[in-house]
Amino acid sequence: MTSSTWRALGNTYVVVEPGGERLDASSASALAHDTDGVVEVLALTNERVEIAIWNPDGSQAELSGNGTRIAAAWLAARSGSERIEVVVGERTVVTRMLGDGTVEQEMGEVVVGQAETIDGLSVRAVSVGNPHAVVLGDPDTITEVGPYLETHARFPDRTNVQVARVDGPGEVTARVWERGVGETASSGTSAVAVAAATHEAGDVLVHFPGGDLRVRLEAGAALLYGSAERVS
Repeated sequence: MTSSTWRALGNTYVVVEPGGERLDASSASALAHDTDGVVEVLALTNERVEIAIWNPDGSQAELSGNGTRIAAAWLAARSGSERIEVVVGERTVVTRMLGDGTVEQEMGEVVVGQAETIDGLSVRAVSVGNPHAVVLGDPDTITEVGPYLETHARFPDRTNVQVARVDGPGEVTARVWERGVGETASSGTSAVAVAAATHEAGDVLVHFPGGDLRVRLEAGAALLYGSAERVS
């Protein structure tokens, strides 16, 4: 099994190349160790890569913004292509290498639910191809709010959770509790969810403990901008 380790704004994933047996929950969990998960490459051409994303607990994620960006950077380093399609499940993320280390990602449709109150928490459910619950409040409450909402009856399939504070127009500070992972330093799809839950359109800078991600909201879809690099 050939693998490498990549980092995308505080998230670290192991990239497993094709050629051996497919991973299962047990082998993926063992391979993840203390990282944020595994990006398993299933098939590739010079401009297209199909992947599966595994969480450290052995569950699979429908989508990961940082994980798909890592997959794109991995293939770009291998093939030299500037435009790469990353396929995960039913969604295709179109990425472009912008030349300054930044990767642009077309994350696709974003669906934002109505504001609701769950046990005193102000929550908006957001779908970015995977489920999110964005709470407006103090980001430092994430270690309490995150595990509580992840397994709440309102979300029978569990959910990713973010606690966000709007700092001003186009700027939000947030912390993330990822389903099947726990608190992470950043999350690409979480950045999109937070931006969409707090802004209707335009550019939004989302501050995470691991660094900043930029989101552009337009016509019910999102572009995500961030970096990815190999670490070993």
